[in-house]
Amino acid sequence: MNTANTYTSSSLGGEPAAHGSVSIVILNWNGSAMMRKYLPSIVANSGDAEVVVADNASSDDSLEMLAREFPTVRVVTLDRNWGFADGYNKSFAKYEEENKAENRLLPEYYVLLNSDVRVGEGWLNAMTAYMDAHPEVAACQPKLLSDVNPECFEYAGACGGYMDKYGYPFCRGRVFGTVEKDCGQYDDVAEVLWATGACLMVRREDYWQAGGLDGRFFAHCEEIDFCWRLNMKGRKVVCVPQSVAYHLGGGTLPQGNPRKTYLNFRNNLTMLYKNLPQRRLRRVMLVRLFLDYVAALQMLLLNRSVGEFKAVFKARRDFKKWKHEFKSDRELIQQSATVDYPDGIKDYSVLFRYYVRGKKTMA
Repeated sequence: MNTANTYTSSSLGGEPAAHGSVSIVILNWNGSAMMRKYLPSIVANSGDAEVVVADNASSDDSLEMLAREFPTVRVVTLDRNWGFADGYNKSFAKYEEENKAENRLLPEYYVLLNSDVRVGEGWLNAMTAYMDAHPEVAACQPKLLSDVNPECFEYAGACGGYMDKYGYPFCRGRVFGTVEKDCGQYDDVAEVLWATGACLMVRREDYWQAGGLDGRFFAHCEEIDFCWRLNMKGRKVVCVPQSVAYHLGGGTLPQGNPRKTYLNFRNNLTMLYKNLPQRRLRRVMLVRLFLDYVAALQMLLLNRSVGEFKAVFKARRDFKKWKHEFKSDRELIQQSATVDYPDGIKDYSVLFRYYVRGKKTMA
């Protein structure tokens, strides 16, 4: 838990939520063209839910475009680009402060939605109905398909996420670079370790009680870290595939970008340090030391990417530098945990299964 960015309903002067109410919050930074393409489906198919764009101090014409073309969309403006993680923390905090000032009720659910997601009629109903009927569930996601190829799952979340014992995330429908065609093989509601940040429904109360997203991550792995903390508090995370959304993906940093590689490695190591029980931490970190350098060599020799090779080394170096900043977070998380090791962390190596055994799907 990032204590520097922990907000509570009481600290914000929160009021009782209206049961079943939903606020869809789209974080934007210089995404005018993307919103012009994808916002119409959100506005048209979200019923009574309030659609909010939280603007991370865009320098393009996002605000002017919204005022002109989407006058019913509420806008929350931030003073600078806080990234994905803290952008949501600060957007929700400001949104709730504004609601209090205007004597509006707060929503029961937030939906964190990327600006490059398209939805159809009824997409919100299945998730809201499931959450209403299952109070033990803190968060959920829809089935996430590719907007480019709607027959296939989308990389960033597919049908719900898991993690192997060494910290490598994968999904129902996507393991490493293998993305499956959707043939209905994951159409059951399933409890998972993490739900995609591209389309994540979460109870407002659970969001703040878990400490929100860790703003220090800036972007990448923040939703896995957040959902892991929810699991450790005994709260459940599920995929509700009766709800479907279509994600373009790769709009911010594409695969192979050194900055993306850096954030993924640095944040993944930090997430492991924060959340792993003590009996597993040392062994996992030792194995990862070896595996990360193997990955760096592969990027250099096979992918011929000097930038990614350097990014792995920089990520490990920077993790070591800032690790002490998370000591108190780790202590608090471990002390307050009611679940020691969530079921969504599989007790096998997905690397071994994928590259040695050739098992490239979960089905």
